Amino acid sequence: MSGVTQFEGVPPWLQRNWDIRAAGNFVGGGTGTGFLLVASLAGFKLGLVWPLALIGLAFVGAGLLCVWLEIGRPWRALNVFFHPQTSWMTREAMVSMPLFAIGLAAAWFNSPSLLLAAAVVGLGFLYCQGRILKASRGIPAWREETIVPLIMATGIAEGAGLFLALASLMPGALPAWAMPLFILVLAARFLLWRTYVARLARGGAPKKASAALRKAHPLIFWGGHVVPTVLLALALALPPAVAPGLAVVAGLMGLAGGWYMKIVIILRAAFNQGFAVSFAPTRGAGTPAGGAAPGWD
Repeated sequence: MSGVTQFEGVPPWLQRNWDIRAAGNFVGGGTGTGFLLVASLAGFKLGLVWPLALIGLAFVGAGLLCVWLEIGRPWRALNVFFHPQTSWMTREAMVSMPLFAIGLAAAWFNSPSLLLAAAVVGLGFLYCQGRILKASRGIPAWREETIVPLIMATGIAEGAGLFLALASLMPGALPAWAMPLFILVLAARFLLWRTYVARLARGGAPKKASAALRKAHPLIFWGGHVVPTVLLALALALPPAVAPGLAVVAGLMGLAGGWYMKIVIILRAAFNQGFAVSFAPTRGAGTPAGGAAPGWD
């Protein structure tokens, strides 16, 4: 036997420890914190803070609930608080406490300033989520350097899309800057996505992981970025009567694009390292055969 045939059965395989509930934590946490950030910019003008705060916290709470439900023995979740010196998941859980405290205070007192403070803490929560993936060294698609800014950018874009859709449904609630801001964050997210996919394609991930990302790219590109951007451009150019409807659709498509992107990264591209050897030993005298890394280019 020679070549890769010696190593059949050892290529990278898709991880099964994290399922859709784990992805739900990143979806809810990113959308909620991104929404708090964008809503805090509008809170001073709108003056109606409590629904904005509660919507953002509801998404973050739903994400944390997904993690709690994923644990076979849910009360073991308390153990997550015991390793702040080593675990980004612990740090995420610890940041969530002041996030909820300040966010609920903002809702209770209807305070734009407290909502802004909650949004700042929310950025810390979002950063922890990116570092959770970055710290998972055994999954090449997660340990890529650009994963942290990508997770943060898509969280902000998701929150901006949700805010745009909701504010467009309420007369007088949509700030003039909301649509241009959403176009900018969509552009930033797409540039980071392109960079992320390109870096992994240059040998940074197993072949099946890169294939999963390439397969998802058209829907993410067109459905999550191009079409929403075109709809917003039309909304800005056409009479104001049609702008809210276009903005709602654009916001929801951008939001769904971010959710789909995270599901792909966490569930479909999450192939582990697999096994590799630098050379294949041979019996007796002779030159060892060349090494192999099955499943990699």
